[in-house]
Amino acid sequence: MGTNPTKAMDNIYCRCRKEAAKYNDKLNSREGAAELLGVSVSSLADYELGNTKVVPVDKVVLMADLYNAPEIKNYYCTNECPIGRNTVPKLEIEELDRLTIKVLSSLRFIDDIKDKLIDIAADGVITEHEKPALEEILRALDQIAVYSQELRLWAEKTFK
Repeated sequence: MGTNPTKAMDNIYCRCRKEAAKYNDKLNSREGAAELLGVSVSSLADYELGNTKVVPVDKVVLMADLYNAPEIKNYYCTNECPIGRNTVPKLEIEELDRLTIKVLSSLRFIDDIKDKLIDIAADGVITEHEKPALEEILRALDQIAVYSQELRLWAEKTFK
């Protein structure tokens, strides 16, 4: 088999392996990667060609570590895991300057969020009138959490 699989290049497992091959020549081929992952070549081919409905989670973790590609874990959780795909936000690895802007932008209104939350919680009761404001606060906090996770993902990839 050649070292540039055209059919699988849209697959995250293949893309990340090929990117990692720039630093570890053994990952240039499925044979070398399969050996390092402890799977058969045909199993790795099935993962990379999308023939396996759900890649075993232990192999996902191994690939993410071996390829220095933490985004594989997020992909698995948001696309393949039956629980995660409904609860885990999709993250993107972007450049640090772009991530910084997103984080700072989401924090711009933190004092306003804090004040609104104090007002809502002050009497210990959330009224029907306060529910929309609480939902808005929760959306803003969720967005801050997503940007924080994206920054963590960037740091994991950069400093490993």
